[in-house]
Amino acid sequence: MPSSPGYVRDYKQEARTAKARGDIGGSDAPHAKRMRARRAAIKAGMIKPGDKRDIDHKTPLAKGGGNGLKNLRPRDASKNRSFKRTKGAGMA
Repeated sequence: MPSSPGYVRDYKQEARTAKARGDIGGSDAPHAKRMRARRAAIKAGMIKPGDKRDIDHKTPLAKGGGNGLKNLRPRDASKNRSFKRTKGAGMA
């Protein structure tokens, strides 16, 4: 259904609502957690800045893993970005 003539979207309000629902960004977003893990691995000397390897979570964040150094390891992208999947496309 199209909007009425003269309707103006409130993008700022939409962004606030999406963030409150957890749809986008923020410091608790999964991407932010992965980037913090990468910076921690660089600081600990596990990898060097600019290294093409990924930082792998031994226990994935989606399955309750954390960003502690004991849960991190450097892995080639080809090994880290492919997992066995269930019929519903979730991680097995």
